[in-house]
Amino acid sequence: MISWVSVSGHVSINSLHASWLSRITSIATGKRCLDSTAMDIADANHTSDATVIRAIQALGFSGLRDLKKVLQAWFGPGMSSEEKMTTTVNDVTRDVTSSIDFVLQGHLHACHVLSSEQNRQALAEATGLMIEARQVAIFGINASGILADYSARLLNRIGLASFSLNRAGIALAEQMLALQRGDVLIMMAQKSAHREGSTVVREAKRLGVPIILLTNATDSFFAREADVVINVPRGGEKGRIPLHGTVMVCLEMMILSVASSLPDRTVKTMKRLQDLYRGLKPAAKK
Repeated sequence: MISWVSVSGHVSINSLHASWLSRITSIATGKRCLDSTAMDIADANHTSDATVIRAIQALGFSGLRDLKKVLQAWFGPGMSSEEKMTTTVNDVTRDVTSSIDFVLQGHLHACHVLSSEQNRQALAEATGLMIEARQVAIFGINASGILADYSARLLNRIGLASFSLNRAGIALAEQMLALQRGDVLIMMAQKSAHREGSTVVREAKRLGVPIILLTNATDSFFAREADVVINVPRGGEKGRIPLHGTVMVCLEMMILSVASSLPDRTVKTMKRLQDLYRGLKPAAKK
């Protein structure tokens, strides 16, 4: 049980009435709360989300987000990119061979997991959703945002209209306006139920858009919300840097699967692309 005494100016948990203490203890036990919504917590405790919010406010917090900030301070911050890089370079010996082995072993492990029967089934289900989609939205932030742009470009080249959801703030909201019924959403997300991802999921659910999740966190909030979950190891265990190439391997599997499932459309679109490109070339000088 977590026991605080005036953490960040909030009231002590020990001073709560027993019934409220019981409720909030179940809410704030373990780091799982950091990745949960009020509805998730309510479902886990067989109560309503309104009761969860009232319990949190009884502690003196303005809401769940305020509580999460204190929990994050209690548990300690996650590792930064700098810390992950430091851990990685300290773990490998000072020669090129060990660095090569680190990357290759990470990709070999990822390929082994991706080739599992469970993932093959998930990839088949994802392909089935994509070939029936009006268009595909691809969500990713930071490094995954670059993969989203690249993957959307490849899908457009084979005749499947696609766009990225890879910005923040109002720019992400503008991108989300393109999401419509009949679309499919591909998400690249891990454990943290960040605001960007949660908002995109909420909009997808409102529109009835199926969600395909690529993740190494198969027990996360995003995994619970997804229609298809593909387990993609990233080699970032034990505080080491993640390998984004493993995610790209999975994306390319999906793109090629769509292309081979609809070969006529793929070839027709590529032919049209080349026709358009020829029209853009400068005329030969005589």
